[in-house]
Amino acid sequence: MQGQLAEIDIRSILQLIELGQRTGELYVEAYAPAAAPSSALSAAQSYSPRSWLIFFLNGQIVYAGATDGQLSRLQEYLHRYSLEAALKDVDVPAIATFNSPEYGYLWALLENHTLTPEQGRTILSGMVHETLFDVLSLHQGSFVFKLAAGLSPQLTTFEISSFIATITTHIQAWNQFYPHIQSPHQCPAVVDDLPIHRNDEKTKRLLSWMDGQTSIQQMARYLNRNVVTVAKSIYPYVRQGLIHLPHMAAAPTADSGPEEWHATQVPRIVCVDDGLTIRQTVEQILDSHGYEATSIGNPLRALSLLFQLQPDLILCDIAMPELEGYELCAMLRQSTRFRQTPIVMLTGKDGFIDRVKARMAGATDYLTKPFGAQELLTLVERYVGLGNPARLNPDRLLAEAIKDDPELETNPSAFS
Repeated sequence: MQGQLAEIDIRSILQLIELGQRTGELYVEAYAPAAAPSSALSAAQSYSPRSWLIFFLNGQIVYAGATDGQLSRLQEYLHRYSLEAALKDVDVPAIATFNSPEYGYLWALLENHTLTPEQGRTILSGMVHETLFDVLSLHQGSFVFKLAAGLSPQLTTFEISSFIATITTHIQAWNQFYPHIQSPHQCPAVVDDLPIHRNDEKTKRLLSWMDGQTSIQQMARYLNRNVVTVAKSIYPYVRQGLIHLPHMAAAPTADSGPEEWHATQVPRIVCVDDGLTIRQTVEQILDSHGYEATSIGNPLRALSLLFQLQPDLILCDIAMPELEGYELCAMLRQSTRFRQTPIVMLTGKDGFIDRVKARMAGATDYLTKPFGAQELLTLVERYVGLGNPARLNPDRLLAEAIKDDPELETNPSAFS
């Protein structure tokens, strides 16, 4: 089952999955709005993640989250239990690595008894609620439902119809805050001393986070509340101008790259593509901006070479002879070494189905061909930070990783 959200809404898709008692995965991809937001819902869409995965077992939801592979959401849920540092002591989990590392780490915390089952169920419920709030607000996008074995193990399952009813009510309530509050990702800041009763512990706690750095969504996670409840509590003061909510021009990003590099720090990027022109272009662009870039034309040889090179980021074409890109991606994700390495798939202009397959194989992101230098650099900076113009000679750095291998093209070719 697949299609466009202009033809069928997410609510109807979820109801079909529930009625059919289906087991599988629903992938939803949002389209970026072409114009400025004109309503609360479109504003919420603008700052939400680009894509999500929802996992089902016999018509009920097991887990739901964004496909960005980040653990910041789980860490913020752990904050309410004063366990935000617990993830540092958790080994990379074997389960749910490809599409839902967050779920795998949650299970690891349950297995080592850092979290109780009750706490785990509470966190899962919040995660599902958040994700459905985002996807049920969408009006533009695409979806694919794939029958598959259920996400395992399962801590609990959630009834779809009850979640839909609750979240629909929350979305309607959220719309009432527009235009004063536009997105759950806005970060409130106290402008003046608020004329409210400071003896209220909940209010004092809420105010302590209004530093212009903590979003409404983050506050909701910390407080074990939904975003509508938090927004409702600050709405009167936002209208009066006592709490400032800056307009958001772009989605919040994960940890941004460092502004400066030491001379020995050079992000290593490998491009696996059977097209010579693409490889030459990628190498020249990245090398000229301070990255250590090389390319591999044979996807089968790439499997062994990548283990020797140990790149910080992998760019991988989807359509290649002998081994398709998402098959290579899935193989790499089987290794502990590459479970957390960003893998970006290079897709064609109309490669929606390819992007879905890539996501389900464990890809971190995708880049549509043809692409320009700025598009490539923006994506690379998102995952590995800025290049280092003061780096050592890139050929020398690569020679330290691998020697005398004819499959590696270490010298950038002229851009054409």
